[in-house]
Amino acid sequence: MVGIVLATLTEAIAGTVLSLGRADIIGDTYATPDEFAWLDVGYITLKLIGFMTAPWLLQRFNSRTVIIGATLIMGLACGMAAITARLDLLIALRIIQGFAGGVLLVAGQAMIFRAYPRALQPILQALFAMGSVVAPGTLAPALQGWLIDSQSWTWIFLCVVPLALAATGLLLIAEHPVPAKVRQRSFDWLGLSLISATLFCFTYVLSQGSRWDWFEEPHIEWLTILGAAALLAFLGQQALVKKQGLFDFTVCKSSDFTFAFCVSFVAGAALFGSAYLIPAFALSVLAFTPTDAGLLLLPSGGFFIGSLLIAAFLFKVRHVPPVATVPFGILMIMAAMWMLSGSTSESGAADMMAAIQLRGLGLGFLFLSITLIAFTDLNSRNLACGIGLFNTGRQLGGLMGVAGLQTLIEHHIVINGNVLGANVTSGGHALIERLTTTTSMLAGKGMDPVAAGRAATSLLGKTVTGQAAVIAFDTAFFSVALLFVVAAPLLVGIKIGLSRYGKARDVNRG
Repeated sequence: MVGIVLATLTEAIAGTVLSLGRADIIGDTYATPDEFAWLDVGYITLKLIGFMTAPWLLQRFNSRTVIIGATLIMGLACGMAAITARLDLLIALRIIQGFAGGVLLVAGQAMIFRAYPRALQPILQALFAMGSVVAPGTLAPALQGWLIDSQSWTWIFLCVVPLALAATGLLLIAEHPVPAKVRQRSFDWLGLSLISATLFCFTYVLSQGSRWDWFEEPHIEWLTILGAAALLAFLGQQALVKKQGLFDFTVCKSSDFTFAFCVSFVAGAALFGSAYLIPAFALSVLAFTPTDAGLLLLPSGGFFIGSLLIAAFLFKVRHVPPVATVPFGILMIMAAMWMLSGSTSESGAADMMAAIQLRGLGLGFLFLSITLIAFTDLNSRNLACGIGLFNTGRQLGGLMGVAGLQTLIEHHIVINGNVLGANVTSGGHALIERLTTTTSMLAGKGMDPVAAGRAATSLLGKTVTGQAAVIAFDTAFFSVALLFVVAAPLLVGIKIGLSRYGKARDVNRG
């Protein structure tokens, strides 16, 4: 278990390196924003392809071999990324890191389900979630912020290397389950090509659409159409080849898995969206350093871990059904985002801490529940496919959430700036008083009176822009809470519909 958790930590650190290290990496590689975007697009696309390919690898090789190979590849790619500033090489290494990360996450979780009895899964899945969900959302940003301020971004990649070696050593010496022999399928290259095209198009559109004003740019429109066509072709091709395709869609016959898969989209949007919003607000509005912005989420990690363990105790010892904690998780996340929507430009870490901690509690109750709901009833044959599909849903939900929030913030900064600017009327008493006071203060510090007047006007403009940004972020925080208001009834309806469909199918079989 320790080896698997350490392996997932390598993906957590490598996967989030761009969140706080973006400006430093751009400066050292002399990359334009469009060139730099390929570091992100390449990683996420290949991570999603790794989710889809891992089930076939686990059928061809045993779980331990797959996870060790993926971990070593991750460590090697991160070690090479730490010693180069060539953008083309970094993009290639990010692609390798993404594929290795996707494979090791699926292999690690599948190995836990196959190695241990069902009674131990609540606590073991809670431990796995600490490396795969808690670390990238809370622990990794704190480590990265400190390394960027005290060392450089290359140290973020370097610290992955010892973790990969330690994980590999522990996995080599540990006993592992020998999977039952199954008939091996030939690799579905056509299916892989179609789903790879789909995932690339959707990843690029969701991560770069906001920058290009979405469908105002022709290439975003064409990539969306191409991605949708490739997805339809993939689904049709998988239906034609039936059980010889890339993916085993018999997992969708489980109503519990289908429900959890739908929830994973919303949970991914809440996790990734809030993990993007809080540091972005701290960096751009509150002028936190990367270290302070990273540390802001660290207490949330402690509460996240605590709620995971509490939920595991309730499921294992008190025999509480996993679905029972889903409403509590949703309500806590909603309350946390609503509390954060009242933040101002004068807010500090202490003002936001209660909401951030409540967010951690909610995420813990939500993620362990949907994990157990999704995979408990799957058999060893389609378990890996279920894990890969579930993780794909969570990642795509996160991409959608972040893309929506980025667009919302950008549009509202402009709208709020126009509204606030319209109320700063020329000749108004309050405006004249503000400019006069600021000009006198600057002149008193030795600035030329004419220059002081211009500087006072510039400072007023920055104040208006800053206030527009505060209101935009508050709207974004509130929108995450509103997401659950809209999604919760839909999810309840899906659960009821799936239950009725399952009962009707059982009656027909009887």
